[in-house]
Amino acid sequence: MGALTHASLVEYLLEEAFELAETIETGTDESELRGELGDVLLQVVLHARLAEERGAFTFDDVSRGLTEKMVRRNPHVFRPDGTLQESFPATVEEIVQKWDAVKTAERPERNSPFEGIPDALPALAKAHKFLDRAARAGVPMGPPDRGATEHPVVGLVKTATSEAELGELLLAVVGSAREMGFDAERALRGAIREFQQQQPLPS
Repeated sequence: MGALTHASLVEYLLEEAFELAETIETGTDESELRGELGDVLLQVVLHARLAEERGAFTFDDVSRGLTEKMVRRNPHVFRPDGTLQESFPATVEEIVQKWDAVKTAERPERNSPFEGIPDALPALAKAHKFLDRAARAGVPMGPPDRGATEHPVVGLVKTATSEAELGELLLAVVGSAREMGFDAERALRGAIREFQQQQPLPS
């Protein structure tokens, strides 16, 4: 495995993850899903093996760390020793709040709710995660420079009655952007940056 590196394997990890997502979204049969899950797991095993060869950590360390994190971040499900709670009375809101509180305690150096969102995410996925973080942190959600005025595109989006219709609207937006010589991906990334810069964080 001397020729392999974490960096050289990234493209395969992303490819396998996208193939798994496509299998899930298209409702392919269970055997195909099982195979795609195995392909993603193989990438994890390979990265862990590379780390083990240089004496950093092993696959067992990865599994153990994941287990500890799940127990730590989900006290409504697990006792400190990892056994299941007898009941799960927490609401979804309480679960999210606890999860965020534990994550904040784990990474006290982060002073923004937007830190940790990968720059490499596709723009739509990044925008969704960014807006979700903003909402949970209480950051005002008004459109930049519009005050309380709703952007006309928002009104159009609200007419969609399904994800299929929403997809058609998004495709039309990208098509129009292309005809005008704009890069929709780059434009959305820029809008995310502008939003983050213009919205003050709650004190």
